[in-house]
Amino acid sequence: MSPHALPEALRQQLTCWRRHLHQHPEISFQEHQTAAFLRAELEGMPGLEVSQPTPTSVLAVLHGEAGPGRTVLLRADIDALPIEEENTFEFRSQNAGAMHACGHDGHAAILLGAAQLLSAARAELTGEVRFIFQHAEETPPGGAEELVFQTPLMDGVDVSLGLHLLSFYPAGVVAVRPGMFMASPDSFQLTIRGRGGHGGMPEQAVDPVAIGAQVVTNLQHVVSRAVSPFEPLVVSVTQFHAGTADNIIPDTARLAATVRVFSPELRERAPQLLERVVAGICAAHGAEYEFEYLHAYRPVVNTDWVAEEVRQLAAEVVGEDRVIQADMWAAGEDFSAYLEKSEGCFFAVGSGSLEADSQWPHHHPRFTLDESALETGVQMMVAAARHFTRSR
Repeated sequence: MSPHALPEALRQQLTCWRRHLHQHPEISFQEHQTAAFLRAELEGMPGLEVSQPTPTSVLAVLHGEAGPGRTVLLRADIDALPIEEENTFEFRSQNAGAMHACGHDGHAAILLGAAQLLSAARAELTGEVRFIFQHAEETPPGGAEELVFQTPLMDGVDVSLGLHLLSFYPAGVVAVRPGMFMASPDSFQLTIRGRGGHGGMPEQAVDPVAIGAQVVTNLQHVVSRAVSPFEPLVVSVTQFHAGTADNIIPDTARLAATVRVFSPELRERAPQLLERVVAGICAAHGAEYEFEYLHAYRPVVNTDWVAEEVRQLAAEVVGEDRVIQADMWAAGEDFSAYLEKSEGCFFAVGSGSLEADSQWPHHHPRFTLDESALETGVQMMVAAARHFTRSR
């Protein structure tokens, strides 16, 4: 048996925890029952100091008894999405319009498992471990922003670690990437104000639909011509609303877009680059505009040395042949807030398999997990906590 293998009782408990959480999802900032459940489970484990730094998050602190060491934060997000679940298994969501469609039920179960193992082994643990069950990852400004910058959670933290179960990697695979890993999921909203008129007499109007169409296509020139091809940038216009009838040119058109950037420096430049295109096109056609740029989460940029040591730990836990370098992922994650205050690494554990019907993409109403990934997640969190709490 592998030295990292979990007791059978804990494997069964992980499944029970995950399925309970899956049945009772709560969306961002409403995770009251979820927090109460997690707190009750943690208070039953020895050696943990349990508190709630915000109304819907839970913190458990474990002091190692084997001597001084570093302080390590382990994070799991706990919120669900406003999605109506289409799965038919017995433990599907019981809360209409809410679903764990991104694996946060698995993340919370994994951190409970890690807390149980490490609290039982506190006599041989150095340093301090903080287990943070974080609310509201799915909704900017996000729960991490509140915890990191408005509470003392990060005081004295040396290393922060988090994981994400990903259905597009096979179950049991661990994917780690140093440096840039995830993008900032910023956005903008644009209103173009022209002059309405008769659809058959466009020369008497200033057509915001035609102007908006030029904006949509020309924004891609920022991607291809204003930014180095070695700096990833995604600009996707995802909403375009205008008009009420087929023979009326409207006064206004409203657009919205997501902007994905990995580089903190490019993130600062992107609003000006994009608005410059909007301003030029609108001025050329005699229209006015309102441009609102919304900053969401920072890019997730892992600390190189921490990521390398996580990769080495993964090779010990699951075997070198099951460790891969993660692809850069243009999704957003508010784990980036923790990396503002400490060094750290956010990594992935595969949860996809045809056998478990868990190959569905994240945020899909059929999303689910291959529950064998829960054991891999616990193994990684426990190994990382033991390793990084030791003094360098």
